[in-house]
Amino acid sequence: MEQVECVVVGAGVVGLAVARRLARAGREVIVLEAEEAIGTGTSSRNSEVIHAGIYYPTGSLRARLCVPGRDALYDYCTGHGVEHRRIGKLIVATEEEQLPKLAAIRAQAAANGVTDLTEIDATTAMRWEPNLRTVGALLSPSTGIIDSHGLMLALLGDAEDLGAMLALLSPLERSHRTAAGFELEVGGAEPMRIACSTLVNAAGLGAWAVARGLEGLDVAHVPPRVLAKGNYYALAAGRSPFSRLVYPVPVEGGLGVHLTLDLGGQARFGPDVEWLGDVNGGIDYAVDPARADSFYDAVRAYWPGLPDNALVPAYSGVRPKLSGPGQPQADFLIQGPGAHGMAGLVNLFGIESPGLTSCLAIADAVAMELGEAPEILNHSRGAQGS
Repeated sequence: MEQVECVVVGAGVVGLAVARRLARAGREVIVLEAEEAIGTGTSSRNSEVIHAGIYYPTGSLRARLCVPGRDALYDYCTGHGVEHRRIGKLIVATEEEQLPKLAAIRAQAAANGVTDLTEIDATTAMRWEPNLRTVGALLSPSTGIIDSHGLMLALLGDAEDLGAMLALLSPLERSHRTAAGFELEVGGAEPMRIACSTLVNAAGLGAWAVARGLEGLDVAHVPPRVLAKGNYYALAAGRSPFSRLVYPVPVEGGLGVHLTLDLGGQARFGPDVEWLGDVNGGIDYAVDPARADSFYDAVRAYWPGLPDNALVPAYSGVRPKLSGPGQPQADFLIQGPGAHGMAGLVNLFGIESPGLTSCLAIADAVAMELGEAPEILNHSRGAQGS
């Protein structure tokens, strides 16, 4: 049986950030990944936006991890040559009655530590973005875009330089609690058994299966899983009509149909929300062209010039949620030994947006659950949650 100090399950952006962080602390780390490559799930199927931290409930893990995570991520990208661009975002009101909502958004952002939102009058906003229709806007200069795969490659390279190892096509099939930690049964072409003292479950959509496969963990500590598919659509032809991201004033249940950009300057619209429940089989990532029909009126509220039949399927992603339709959005769940009573175990559930933005801060929070001193998070109590 192979012996290692730490095993991280899942080689998405969060798992790789955790592996790097634990390796920086001098721990011996193996990352287990069920697929044939890193970051094939949620980490590669998102908007690739670096979020400012504006909308999240004050005091939530999302809010507390997003702002320091954002700053750390920009520094990391600059220092490691990860392609990114701090292009900014406009949050736009398209009706006069929406203007008070801009003030409420600014107040929420300030409560979360986002102090750089600027009010922009309609004339200025439309001078900056001639294709825009708005009656008033907020500028978020801290919002940006990133090459998510380049980020994951950099995190993996850092972790490996520090001695961490990656095992692809190595699904964790079950695990057992022992007096010294855990014994893991790993499948794949060459099944193996691993003994470790620390186990971090960062398996994203698969985190629930990993937790349920751990003998001795009380199932009461495994929350319900609700999957929400988000579909993105692109322009059939031409480059983006905007140079910044454009988000409408949020509507009940979401942020509305927003426009994001990739690093090549192409525009994407979405995501919408397609509730899947808790499917047990494979996930269908196909994008239904007909779902774009509901996007046109929403987009034309701020871009009247959107042509008919201009939106074509781009891609989709699935968010691992802890709450379903009609329920308040659940927070991240970083479940350490203090929550479930198993020393050396950290489970991460419901890590959706802004998980990519927050990945370095999430990794710091996990390390702190395991007794390491904070690097990014300055207040230990503020980073932990359950």
